[in-house]
Amino acid sequence: MATILGCIADDFTGATDLAGLLARAGVHVSLRLGVPETPPEDTAPFEVIALKCRTAPVDEAVAECRAALAWLKQAGAERFFWKYCSTFDSTAEGNIGPVAEALMDDLGAGQTIYCPAFPENGRSIFMGNLFVGQQPLAESPMKDHPLTPMRDSNLVRLLQQQVTRPVGLADRLIVARGAAALGDRLAALKAEGVAHVVVDAVANEDLGIIAAACREMVLMTGGSAVAMPLPDLYRRDGLLPADAPSLKAPDLPAGAVVLSGSCSAMTNEQVAAYAGHGPSLRLSPLDLAEDGPVAALDWLAAQPLDSTPMIYATAAPDEVRAAQDKLGVSRAGEVVEQTLAALALAAFDAGRRRFVVAGGETSGAVSQALRLSRLDIGTEIAPGVPWTFATVKAAPIAITLKSGNFGDRDFFATALARLEAS
Repeated sequence: MATILGCIADDFTGATDLAGLLARAGVHVSLRLGVPETPPEDTAPFEVIALKCRTAPVDEAVAECRAALAWLKQAGAERFFWKYCSTFDSTAEGNIGPVAEALMDDLGAGQTIYCPAFPENGRSIFMGNLFVGQQPLAESPMKDHPLTPMRDSNLVRLLQQQVTRPVGLADRLIVARGAAALGDRLAALKAEGVAHVVVDAVANEDLGIIAAACREMVLMTGGSAVAMPLPDLYRRDGLLPADAPSLKAPDLPAGAVVLSGSCSAMTNEQVAAYAGHGPSLRLSPLDLAEDGPVAALDWLAAQPLDSTPMIYATAAPDEVRAAQDKLGVSRAGEVVEQTLAALALAAFDAGRRRFVVAGGETSGAVSQALRLSRLDIGTEIAPGVPWTFATVKAAPIAITLKSGNFGDRDFFATALARLEAS
């Protein structure tokens, strides 16, 4: 059927996060890894294109997102969503604002909203300021992110540095008054020439109000959670048929692997919690840069197929900085990503068909190594993190691509158990 909503995400884990929340409504969601090289066919009602452009040069990110938009328009979409991280990961140069303005230009949109809130995962916006749990963004662990250190919690200020048109705010007091009041506030700001509007949200109820007020916008932007109410709203509006198709999961043989490249605080806890569940191997960027991945590949090859080994480069911030100081930020990340990608391919060749992957950059590298081009969205493991299903060399696989900070400390074990039960 024709696509109703076309979505563009700036990294692979963010794309699965968005796709998983949309799939909660029981509708088929298709996730494309990269802009498809062929014209649209066999499309789902909700199509999500995952890019790897969060930290790409601005011009490159804009070009990729415009190409994704063009494909989604060919697929029949008339409404669009630009998805970025719930911690607004970006620099003063971009890429969130420049991409949004480019998409607005291509769509003829005079205004859009920005709402990265995800209350279920502790991300909230109040008076334009983004909080991670009870901490302002600039006081959270995100202040030390190796690629996008977030040193300001105020989204209005952050966004105004990235865009050429005025930025405004629809605060929580407006949102609490309901969808009509929010619609009036957006209209008033638009009349004043305000093209970019940050919208507060501190609870799931706020997300429903925001989605209801903005669902007819040609372009919405935000974290995944503000898109979550859209399928039910589209059903109510008659855009989405009540009998729209859902997904049937494939049968899979045994054999799994956990691959973790994220160094977030939560992933550190998840790695520690999973250590007793099976064999594990820690990767050192310094050792990989000097000796390559051979030792890690040999170690994986020696693990029984009925075990679930964990291979990780997860480390504390001071260890990460030490490796970056010696190798450079880009090189330190590249050697880890390349090794984990090679390990994923080796795991598949050995017969493993279940992959738990932690970290946005790692997920992108693993997906590219396995040559994944399309994922169908399955059961949700944690808010914003679903199992997905794909075909690799004619064999079905299950893979979950987890953003670093998502999930609780038992996520790895929970994910594998949830797949068995599905």
